[in-house]
Amino acid sequence: MNGSVYGPDRNWTVGTAPGIFPFFGHGIALFRHPLAFLKSLPARGDLVEIRLGPQRAWMVCHPDLVQRMLRDTRTFDKGGPQYERLRALMGDGVVTCPHARHRRQRRMLQPPFRPAGVAGHTDLMAEEAASACRDWRAGQRVDVSAAMLGFTTRVVSRVLLSDSLDAATAAEVRHCLAAIVRGLFVRTVVPVDALFRLPTPANHRYRHAVGRVHTIIDAVIAERRRGPGRDDLLGTLLEATRGDGTEPAVTEREVHDQLVSLLLTGSESPSMCLASAFSLLARHPEAERRLHAEVDAVLAGGRRPGPEDLPRLVYTRCVVNETLRHSPPGWLFTRVTTTDTEFAGRRLPRGTTVLYSPYLLHHDEASFPDADRFRPERWLSEDAAGPQGAMIPFSAGGRKCIGDAFSMVETTVALATVASRWRLRHLPGRVPRERPGATLGPRSLVMACEPRPGVPAGGSRAGSLASP
Repeated sequence: MNGSVYGPDRNWTVGTAPGIFPFFGHGIALFRHPLAFLKSLPARGDLVEIRLGPQRAWMVCHPDLVQRMLRDTRTFDKGGPQYERLRALMGDGVVTCPHARHRRQRRMLQPPFRPAGVAGHTDLMAEEAASACRDWRAGQRVDVSAAMLGFTTRVVSRVLLSDSLDAATAAEVRHCLAAIVRGLFVRTVVPVDALFRLPTPANHRYRHAVGRVHTIIDAVIAERRRGPGRDDLLGTLLEATRGDGTEPAVTEREVHDQLVSLLLTGSESPSMCLASAFSLLARHPEAERRLHAEVDAVLAGGRRPGPEDLPRLVYTRCVVNETLRHSPPGWLFTRVTTTDTEFAGRRLPRGTTVLYSPYLLHHDEASFPDADRFRPERWLSEDAAGPQGAMIPFSAGGRKCIGDAFSMVETTVALATVASRWRLRHLPGRVPRERPGATLGPRSLVMACEPRPGVPAGGSRAGSLASP
């Protein structure tokens, strides 16, 4: 039953989602039609009860409540089914660690992600973006999802590990990541451990992928310890294992967990954003035309973008912002209460799972009129961001994504670099749907290449499938 419950500053509505199945709860609806299920919830209340398997949980549907939760990281800590699964994969790195350990970790990892550090990596990003599309040919069918994941994996691995991953190992990391992302989502929406201990092919692929990523990272760390130091994040972490007398030394396990956390999150989410952007642009020719006009003017002659070009790539950044609004890679997250608390007038016991969805907030017509339409020009307006707190592609508060600025520059540079050379077209009858998993985006996006005017078309391998 839906009802109105009085909160400290307004009347919040509290309700229950319909369609609970025995044993699975709302897991079936979340798994089969997750985006439609999410968009149906605000009509049920500002805070809506759902079931994840047999577990009772609450979905926060109002941006003010989401902001209140995200800014109270002591009470609403990272936890719940999602982070239980992620900790098995990433340990207690900066993405998954509890509140008490977060500040120290964030301070240690921050330098590459500060504005000066990000600017220093712009040329690296442009170099890798140009490399990602260098061998494309006119008429070629390109797996854009794989190409963008290859690009982001190379960028983040160079920032974290310099050149420690060779091409074959980087490719293996990409394949492992794809299997991990598929497996994480179902483990979140149906958190019933017995199902994932069964000897099924999917469970085997997931366990094998997790094991290989850990083995690869351990090998990189061991090799670095035997060789010379490098000016990268791994070098910083290894130096911190010696301690400086002011804070406890970083443990070997912490080094491992930080690298796994940043490698996986720094590869998957920005690659999904880029794949979604190219898919959306192909369906919206006017937005694509405006993007091409801007990159042609700013990057005359097809040169690579540098730090000085970023302020001039205004519409390109609007495309990135609108993609993050329309198709946010991070689309569903969980938190857990660390103490009994009152929230939206409802008493939540300690250990309660609370969820929020950037996708749900970004598609609320009250915050973003014409919300289902892809309209990059909405970000040219000063009030484009909608009500305060409604646009949260990188979360908010003290646990906001450490790489938010890095990711924005990376995706802007990559989008401008590729768009200055190529137009990507959907194959006839093959416009892919968004596929929610651990992240949201097109996972097997195959598109046809058309060279931009004035850009050499290259060779003639028409019809071949790229294997970045």
